[in-house]
Order: sequence, then C-alpha cells, then structure tokens
Amino acid sequence: MTRLVQIQNGATRAVALVEEPRLRLLDGVKSIFELAQAAADSKTALTALIRRKATGESLDYDPIYHGKSEWKLLSPIDHPIEPSCCLVSGTGLTHLGSAKNRQAMHSTSEAEMNDSMKMFKWGVEGGKPAPGKIGIAPEWFYKGCGTILRAPGEPLDVPAFAEDGGEEAEIAGIYFVDANGNPRRIGMAIGNEFSDHKFEKKNYLNLAGSKIRACSLGPELVIGPQFDSVSGIVKIERVGKTFWSRKILTGESEMCHSLANIEHHHFKFETHRRPGDLHVHFFGACALSFGDGVQLADGDVMDISFAGFGRGLRNPLRSERSEATLTVVKSVY
Repeated sequence: MTRLVQIQNGATRAVALVEEPRLRLLDGVKSIFELAQAAADSKTALTALIRRKATGESLDYDPIYHGKSEWKLLSPIDHPIEPSCCLVSGTGLTHLGSAKNRQAMHSTSEAEMNDSMKMFKWGVEGGKPAPGKIGIAPEWFYKGCGTILRAPGEPLDVPAFAEDGGEEAEIAGIYFVDANGNPRRIGMAIGNEFSDHKFEKKNYLNLAGSKIRACSLGPELVIGPQFDSVSGIVKIERVGKTFWSRKILTGESEMCHSLANIEHHHFKFETHRRPGDLHVHFFGACALSFGDGVQLADGDVMDISFAGFGRGLRNPLRSERSEATLTVVKSVY
C-alpha cells in the first residue's frame, strides 16, 4: 500500500511518500488533493504519478512525527484553495458490535426496539446488497467543513457550551469530485471523529448537534488499503500513562454495511457531487471509552492506530476554560 503525508516548514508545503523510517519528497507537489486531481485529469493512476514525482530527497520521519523538527505534520488531506469546499460527514450504526448486543437485538421484538436498534437491524438485513443493487440507507450525519480538521498532535477542543468530548476511533474515506461530477476515492486515513457523547446520551435526537466538533485525521493517507478486516487499538493516556485501552476492529467484514453501499448513499445526492469538492467521510466506530464509563479530562491524549495504516494518530484533549456565552444575532436594519 502507498502511504503519503502532508508536511509544512514555515510557508513551504510538501507531500512525501512514506518509506519508513524516511519520507521521500514529491517534486513540485504541495497537496494530495491537487495530486489526485492531476492524476484524474491526465487519466494516470495515482500510484504511477507518485512514482513519477518521487525525488531523491528524503527526510527523517521520527523527529517530524514527534514534533522535534522544523517540518510539521499537516492533516493528510485538505482543500488547498477553499476549506468550505470540503464536506466532513460520517455514517453511524455500521459496526456489528458484540455478540451479546446482536443477541439482544434478535431476542427483542420490533415494537420494543428503540429507533437506533431498528436502524441497526435494517443495516444487518439490507446493508450489503448484491453487486449492482442498492441497499438500505445507513445513518448519516454532518460534522462540518474543512475548517474543523486538525492535524496529528493538535488539540481537539471541547467548546465551552459542550457537555463532554470523547474519542471515536475510526477509518475515514477521502474523496474528491472530478470535473465531470464523478466521485473519486483517493484513499483512507485513520480518524478521530470526536463527539460530545454525554449530550448525545440524553436523547438520540441530539446526535446531530453532538457531531459538530473538531476532528483529526492521519498522519498518513493510505492509497488502496486493505479494508476487509482491520485490527487496531485505541488508548487514552493520562499524565503519560495508559489510562484506558481497547482492541478494535473495522472493515467490511466487521460492518453491516458494505463500503459500496455507504458510498452510494453519500454520493447519491447531487449536492455531494459538485466538481472540485473534497469529502471526508467517517465509517463508524466499534468501541468508545465513554461506553466504559470513562470521561476524558483536559490534557488526556487519544492514541489510535490500525494495522496497515501507518503510524498512529495522537491528539490531546483541550477544554475551553471560559463560561459558555450567549450568541446574539442582530438584524441588518
């Protein structure tokens, strides 16, 4: 699998090919988005264009990854011209979860199920249609535009108005829409979807608002990843020590919706097929520290890794210390 990073040194941006423990710079490439566009426009395979652009110049990955270099890791994808042309979204109720939960679902009548369990059941029954067929639509949510993307190592903020902030260890699909309005998958990346679980728990209708938070990707964008069954681990570090951890699984074998079905239901909307737009779509989490009764504290570090997706994604949690203030809307007259 080919893995890329985006890095910056002052005003200089670059894209590099990961060749552990080095990063090989690509000639004249400042963003992965523009690289993918160039591949599509020239009808060239992205991996072939990367090989063509690879230079003899390389950098030591370790000091960059650990924040000890003049070069800094950026999010592995961004819209280089207009962040508002990047849509960040996600799909929930996608992972099969534990056998216990599945058994509980099957032993509960349709009338007794809550709406979330009904939607999960529909996904189990119709989320993986035969090739060429359309399956049941998954739960879909909006997170924000490109301004909410944070680089590896950057804090994920809990706003003053929020009730909580917690990790969601996932893999995200990275797409752009070509000049003809066709969605094109660039690759995938480790993601921390980060949500306000305490607010959501009060009522499932709060889910929409609980998702409008910062999130993070990376550090690497993987082109052509294996996405059948992907093992990973998510950890919460507190004062330099592991406070909580969980082995996790994702990928199509671990989900009740196929990748093709998720992609269809996202891009079936004409507004999601605007030429030149970038899309980041989270595929869902199978385990949360919040589910084990953990409430993250200011300074906790969320660490997420998946096999085959390069180095782990680490972000500290940062809570706004001010009181929530009223947002006042004024009329123009």
